[in-house]
Amino acid sequence: MNQPLALAQMDMNPVGTADFSAGLPAVSTTVLTQKQKAAVIVQLLLVNGADLDLAEMPDSMQEDLTFQLASLRRVDGATLHQVVEEFVLEFEAGGLTFPNGLPGALDALDGKIAAATAHRMRKNNNLPPPGDPWDRIAGLESEVLAEMLLEESVEVAAVVLSKIKVSKAAELLGHLPGETARRITYAVSQTGAVTPAAVERIGRSIEEQLDAIPVQAFDSGPVERIGAILNSSASDTREEVLTGLDETDKDFSDLVRKAIFTFANIATRLEARDIPKIVKVLDQDVLCTALAAGHQTNNVTSAEFILENMSKRMAEQLREDMAAKPKLKPADADGAMNEVVGVVRQLEADGEIFLRSDDEEEEE
Repeated sequence: MNQPLALAQMDMNPVGTADFSAGLPAVSTTVLTQKQKAAVIVQLLLVNGADLDLAEMPDSMQEDLTFQLASLRRVDGATLHQVVEEFVLEFEAGGLTFPNGLPGALDALDGKIAAATAHRMRKNNNLPPPGDPWDRIAGLESEVLAEMLLEESVEVAAVVLSKIKVSKAAELLGHLPGETARRITYAVSQTGAVTPAAVERIGRSIEEQLDAIPVQAFDSGPVERIGAILNSSASDTREEVLTGLDETDKDFSDLVRKAIFTFANIATRLEARDIPKIVKVLDQDVLCTALAAGHQTNNVTSAEFILENMSKRMAEQLREDMAAKPKLKPADADGAMNEVVGVVRQLEADGEIFLRSDDEEEEE
């Protein structure tokens, strides 16, 4: 028996007032109504940190319970003990109930069994996913949602736009072609007569499309994965791998090269105004080593780009420190330059700086 049902039965099926106080002074529980006893149990559970799902009870019962909690002030220990004894007896007498059918069982086990298992069982038995489909839709990336809406009618897209947060809707419009965005925006003005049932059907339909998308083993595509690996590789290794890819699959190799951001790309893809943000985060010794490495390899342009866009005093100090450094080992040079690249990537991920795309680089 679940807690809300047990509380409801305490309200509907009064029990006797026998003495269950186990040695405590007998206090008749008739001074409390059954609704008040239910409120006592709820309060006891709440103060002990229980997470009660009282929303399962009928609205009228939720209101009654709230009013009873508001009206009670203090119940002495003996009376509390008797109320708990009655609740335990009532709970035990009721036996145990189980979820109603497979949908109820899957709902009860949500989060307890593997998500893939639950998904497969729902799909094989034509059962809808748990919860509100619009919660799932609202959590989609704007790019993914925009791609889906391009396959839908403007009326459906207008409903989606109306159901998600304003900030998300604005972001979504930015990923749609201008004409499509205008037609969808106008269609929002025609959604006044849409019924809740229709909105539910649309949500379920979109959710079914999401479920039809095969589960991917990796979070990113092969180009991004290879690019990320080569970003952190030694320069000699990186060039050797890319040369091999050129021979095996030139198109794939070109895509990987575009996905890679190395120390050499700093001068062409970073904005000059962002250099101080990067310098501020980096350890000065690491920065000095990376700049020296840039001068000792084929990355002079990027090293000078960094030096020219920081304070003149700091640049002069770094140049003196660089001149004093002995010739760097390849591993030390790569390590320092990769650390600078790592900071750039992190600041980009945090939205602190923005990298120009390869297309913008080529246009220049």
